[in-house]
Amino acid sequence: MTRFLVVLTDVRPANGHERDERTTPERRRQVVGASSREAADRIAGAFMALGMVRAGRQRVKVIAVGRRPRHPVS
Repeated sequence: MTRFLVVLTDVRPANGHERDERTTPERRRQVVGASSREAADRIAGAFMALGMVRAGRQRVKVIAVGRRPRHPVS
């Protein structure tokens, strides 16, 4: 089963350079974990209702962070 993170970040101003999240990630405002895609989508929907997101100053990202084993390893 895959876990998800819902991340609320500030949008960087466009400065003519390409964005590279690996070298210069956007500043995180809030990070919430979810155990299913449906839960992550519901949380993301709540974040998208925020005024700063609707104004384009913040953005919401849903990231799959890995798989959990379905059965414990014996």
